[in-house]
Amino acid sequence: MSHPLYVAFIWHQHQPLYKSRAAGGEYRMPWVRLHGTKDYLDLVLLLERYPQLHQTVNLVPSLILQLEDYIAGNAIDPYLKFALTPMEKLTSEDKKFALEHLFDANHHTLIDPHPRYRQLYEQRQEKGPLWCLDNWEDEDFGDLAAWHNLVWIDPLFWDDPEIAGWLKQGRGFRLRDRQAIWEKQREILARIVPQHRKMQDDGQLEVTTTPYTHPILPLLADTDSGRVALPNAPFPERRFQWAQDIPRHLRKAWTMYQQRFGRDPRGLWPSEQSVSPAILPDVARQGFQWLCSDEAVLGWTLHHFFHRDGAGNVLEPDLLYRPYRLDTPYGNLAIVFRDHRLSDLIGFTYGSMPPKKAAADLVGHLEAISRSLKYRQGTGSTTLDTPWLVTIALDGENCWEFYPEDGKPFLESLYGMLSDRSDIKLVTVSEYLDRFPPTATLPADKLHSGSWVDGSFSTWIGDPAKNRAWDLLAEARQVMENHPEATEETNPEAWEALYAAEGSDWFWWFGEGHSSNQDAIFDALFREHLTALYQALGEPVPESILQEVEEHTPQGSQVPLSFIHPVIDGRGDEQDWNFAGRLEVGGARGTMHRSSAIQRVWYGLDHLNFYLRLDFKSGIRPGKDCPPQLNLLWYYPDRPMPNSPVPLSEVPDVAPANYLFHHHLEINLLSQSVWFQEAIDGWQWHSRNSRAQIALDKCLEIAIPWADLPTEPDWMLHLALVLSEDDKFCDSVLEEGLVAIGMP
Repeated sequence: MSHPLYVAFIWHQHQPLYKSRAAGGEYRMPWVRLHGTKDYLDLVLLLERYPQLHQTVNLVPSLILQLEDYIAGNAIDPYLKFALTPMEKLTSEDKKFALEHLFDANHHTLIDPHPRYRQLYEQRQEKGPLWCLDNWEDEDFGDLAAWHNLVWIDPLFWDDPEIAGWLKQGRGFRLRDRQAIWEKQREILARIVPQHRKMQDDGQLEVTTTPYTHPILPLLADTDSGRVALPNAPFPERRFQWAQDIPRHLRKAWTMYQQRFGRDPRGLWPSEQSVSPAILPDVARQGFQWLCSDEAVLGWTLHHFFHRDGAGNVLEPDLLYRPYRLDTPYGNLAIVFRDHRLSDLIGFTYGSMPPKKAAADLVGHLEAISRSLKYRQGTGSTTLDTPWLVTIALDGENCWEFYPEDGKPFLESLYGMLSDRSDIKLVTVSEYLDRFPPTATLPADKLHSGSWVDGSFSTWIGDPAKNRAWDLLAEARQVMENHPEATEETNPEAWEALYAAEGSDWFWWFGEGHSSNQDAIFDALFREHLTALYQALGEPVPESILQEVEEHTPQGSQVPLSFIHPVIDGRGDEQDWNFAGRLEVGGARGTMHRSSAIQRVWYGLDHLNFYLRLDFKSGIRPGKDCPPQLNLLWYYPDRPMPNSPVPLSEVPDVAPANYLFHHHLEINLLSQSVWFQEAIDGWQWHSRNSRAQIALDKCLEIAIPWADLPTEPDWMLHLALVLSEDDKFCDSVLEEGLVAIGMP
């Protein structure tokens, strides 16, 4: 029997619990409301236009609860409060808040397309917040409040007469306009869950759920499960072992699902795709039939590293593209593992590509997977003899902010291409499993304990700040245990506070790895939940909970926090480089010369390019106040290939200038031209074409395509930066070490 290539898309919709327990129930941040009007409803409405395409959407219970709070009119956040306040009643603090936060949006896709919003943004950027405070009228602040809400309404709804009228109006928004915009937001929010239920009842959609407040279940069972992948990492002083909380989170999620969707859920998206042997019996006993994790977890379980070819396609497709069975005392579970790279391409890269080209690229990867599987059959057949399943699973909300028109052109192109194919079929996970139950088994006790992040829990434990938070949680959980009279029925406030504190999001933002300008708010929310637990139990609140888990001060140097997609125009857009790695002059790590003409180096990547940005000190003129040539030199550790000395004269015999390198890109800062070379045998250099982009204006920005560098996925490369003049060495930009980065 021949089969198409089955593909399961799983979109994960989640927001942390933003509701404050210390501010009268006010929501600290607006992201449930704003993503609710931009990302949840339109995703499935767009899919509904292609009824032959089936997908899976995961709705986290804590998200649903907050949506319902807004729909009922019981939720207010500072952004919404500002919009609903008469402008003449604004205080100076209100206006400062607006100038700091009401431009919280990707300006390329959400602000720049709208002239009035762009005008306000450019004034804030170019003239500064203080100028705006002194010169803006009430109308300016009213327009800012209106536009911040309008741009978060998905373009799919712009044909609504009221929304179209506001977009055309442009300026002069009154209080009644802003109130009407809020009512339109509530209308959209109210349609989200019913539309998912309708499409599930129609058979086009499968809706799954997640443990109640999005906790990392393996760490609730035992924080030492993190030692499986990180045996030498420092761990909390208090070992958290409260496996009995796992069935509580699962039961509450199950009950909520039944009430909203009129049926039992079948699939479970374990928070952060985190699994371990300890959680499986509870998952099966609750009645779930399948769960989803990441290819890294499968690789660790099989003791196999998934290799990829130069195009990024898995070389062992028969291991990844299939469901597996897990046997538990309460029945079998199926588990699917996502293709990490395909998921990341949608999440982090395709937004920077033309929509049709991006869609064609994804379909091309699926075609390559199909060809590889056919080749492995060894029968010469032009069709697949086995029903393979490719799982693409990712965050379903945050990526679209970086796509033109919130991803609508990309998804329309992708769905249009797939609708015409008989050899690629989009399915829900359950409908695939109903037809093709797993034939391969993973021993449940051998399942790796890990998440989608490198198959470890490093994002949530093992850092000093994260560990302090676990210690606070463990202490509070023991206090809870000391009150057996406080059951979920007799003291629901204490239990709800505990569940909220056990959520994963607080630990995500603590310590190294992730950061935002709202870290202090997440810190406060975590401690508010713990405070509420003590108060509900009538216990004194420990002094440790009244203190911040960590200091929230701007850092100097930092490692890359996520993929970046900067526009190469030499302007150094702050949003473009927000998640990049950063090396400061004379910073805490002592990475650069204090006397250097270069003040700061930024670096990052996506699946298309390696990016570099150099900020010059104020008043520096390249070619006059600093050497006119910048040399980028790469070598690849542990890779056998020809390497050559730096192709400059008078190079000192000190590291890293005396290393041997494989690639050299010289950038002339005066002519803004580039010269690219590759090392060959005999310590020689050979010129090559380069597709590197450079731009020098307020700073120097560079994009080097991975196609220029003979790397493969997961290769490490080390980069040195050297200044020269007339091909004579002048200075190493980096005082010690090199920029180390891995190809995705």
